[in-house]
Amino acid sequence: QVRLVESGGGLVQPGGSLRLSCAASGFTFSSYDMSWYRQAPGKERELVAGISRGSSTNYADSVKGRFTISRDNAKNTVHLQMNSLKPEDTAVYYCKASRYANFWGQGTQVTVSS
Repeated sequence: QVRLVESGGGLVQPGGSLRLSCAASGFTFSSYDMSWYRQAPGKERELVAGISRGSSTNYADSVKGRFTISRDNAKNTVHLQMNSLKPEDTAVYYCKASRYANFWGQGTQVTVSS
């Protein structure tokens, strides 16, 4: 059974940091590209950051220089380090695995507010 379980979300003040984690199981993690998406209320889901099987990374322009995606194939985990958070980063953040099929997690809420 494929599972992607996100954790690490919460409430943080502007300028603060959070580290999201996504624990994967039920598939060969190292064979999949991994990515983080987010969806704010009333908006479409958008790509935040991706990391390939070979650990190449890409980022949305809005988070470049502030967010860092990483993966640990030994622990079947992908992380998103988020620094200098802004109110516009508020959204539900989803983990996605893609290659032979697409798998999604259930999401974790990130709220940036004073």
